[in-house]
Amino acid sequence: MTMAIDAPRQGFRLSMLIFDTRYRSYTIQAVVLALFVIAIGWLGYNLDQNLSDRGKELSFRFLWQRAGYDIPQTLIPYTNDSVHFRALLVGLTNTLVVAFIGCICATILGVFVGVLRLSNNWLVARLMTVYVEMFRNVPLLLWVLLSYVVLTETMPAPKDFKVTDEMTAAGEAPAASMSFFDTVAVTNRGTNVPAPLLERGLGSIDLGFMSLNLTFLAFVAVIGGSIYANNRIVSDARRRQETTGDRPVTWWKSLLILFGPIAVMLVALGLHWETPVLKGFNFQGGMFIAHAFTALLVALTLYTAAFIAEIVRAGIQAINRGQSEAAFALGLRPGRTMSLVVLPQALRVIIPPLISQFLNLTKNTSLGAVISYSDISGTLGGITRNQTGREIECVFLMMLVYLSISLTISMGMNYYNRSTQLKAR
Repeated sequence: MTMAIDAPRQGFRLSMLIFDTRYRSYTIQAVVLALFVIAIGWLGYNLDQNLSDRGKELSFRFLWQRAGYDIPQTLIPYTNDSVHFRALLVGLTNTLVVAFIGCICATILGVFVGVLRLSNNWLVARLMTVYVEMFRNVPLLLWVLLSYVVLTETMPAPKDFKVTDEMTAAGEAPAASMSFFDTVAVTNRGTNVPAPLLERGLGSIDLGFMSLNLTFLAFVAVIGGSIYANNRIVSDARRRQETTGDRPVTWWKSLLILFGPIAVMLVALGLHWETPVLKGFNFQGGMFIAHAFTALLVALTLYTAAFIAEIVRAGIQAINRGQSEAAFALGLRPGRTMSLVVLPQALRVIIPPLISQFLNLTKNTSLGAVISYSDISGTLGGITRNQTGREIECVFLMMLVYLSISLTISMGMNYYNRSTQLKAR
């Protein structure tokens, strides 16, 4: 009688790394990784040797040297006596501001145009088509230059707002006047708007390389807490609706929680507004918004919105028409059908390419250098690089900054994308 026995297990041999399919993929990956590390090391060694031969070793000590140049628009305290690292932070904040506002405005405009492209009104649909084709087929650089030229060449000079005694006696009006109840002045130099001021600020903490504004942190904490509390209320209302079928009224609670704490804080800190006033040859006081910022924001918004409109149109058309017909059968109007039925389902198609457009808009802010907008490419990659002669270090830091911003946007949008995907039972 014969009995079947298991074949003896063979021990691990080095040849399995090549001939055994269980280990071959790991071997290939290890070899490619090693070659990549060797290539990076070789390039870095050659770069260091070439710079050493020219007497320019890699060093970032220049960041702590005096910058010596002015930046027209700053969101954090800065003078020409500040160091280059401070100028880098100013450029970074300017980049983040125009990118953040541009993403919001481009998304709103893009969704609006994308929906109207599918309108049954022939004229409206064709006008939106003209807008999309016109903006997405012309280079962004040209739109930036055109916006800047329009703002600087068509707006009146500050002297046109001046009222002399002779004009008052003759009953003549100035060539230009301020808008919004004499609080906003748009000139060929920029836009002067009222500036919010606080009588009782919370001060700041000096960290050496930067100062930490406690008032700003308090506002961020209050706004974050309000949003968290509002999300809890909305979640509880949704849970009750799913359980009982009755959704409680929450709009007044949301308004109270979102705006109540911040309003109380503003009153407690003594909020008041400083309006711009014409003194001498220019406006003094208030907040100055350079035309470089406005032109870049307008160009980025209009250009990116054209691509987002196409993404929205494709996402809506990807939803089965039966969804809309079912909503119409239930008595929903077209506007409510689009906002409650079609768009929520289309988000699963819209969001992935929308992430790419947000990344493109953020990186396209570097075009502001051509109109002297002081973003990070204008400060670190422009004046600082020219003054210090540290081209390699400045370019490396710029690449690191843009990579960090892009990865942060990608992670946030990918998280939102996962929350909108269908969940398998």
